[in-house]
Amino acid sequence: MKNILLAFYMLVLSLPGFSQDIIEWDQQYQVKMEDFQSKRSKIDGEVILIQTSAKMDFAFAMSNYEFMLTKNFNSKVTNTFSPKSAVLIAPDLETAAKLVKFAQYQFDLNELYTRQFRKLLYENKGAFSSITYINPLFENIQNELTERYSEAAETTNLGLEEEILLTLHLEVLDEITELKDFCKTCKPPKAKKK
Repeated sequence: MKNILLAFYMLVLSLPGFSQDIIEWDQQYQVKMEDFQSKRSKIDGEVILIQTSAKMDFAFAMSNYEFMLTKNFNSKVTNTFSPKSAVLIAPDLETAAKLVKFAQYQFDLNELYTRQFRKLLYENKGAFSSITYINPLFENIQNELTERYSEAAETTNLGLEEEILLTLHLEVLDEITELKDFCKTCKPPKAKKK
């Protein structure tokens, strides 16, 4: 059988670059200042900049037959953070600490939309679905993520408005919890027959 090879590397708000040193999203992991390992990162900078290089990847290789029989793609969609591409520039340590909190918000926000994408893949996959059903789903999720991220960046001034950021971050964490069946290792419940 002809093999389907699909390797979407869907970059969401990330810098170009490849690194073997990748942090996969985990509920317990907290982004730290040391995670910003780009040579451009510095304290005492004249500008304020935060770039987490968080990204959503979707990749799988399987035959047409396997694709037809597969409904749960949770394990094929990942949310990662690349320290070597992550940039933090701040005038002082206090500002840098606020930017790190904003980076954690962004990483968690990316996980929320990664789970939403997994859910869409699951709900929209039919027995005879063509692989092309995936692209429009991803484009919509990416647009929603970009819009929400941009709004949060503006509203919180990249996290410098700590109280606003905390409110937005708690909302995202609640939404992640609501999508608990769409974690990377989870198996969504089958729809109940009527």
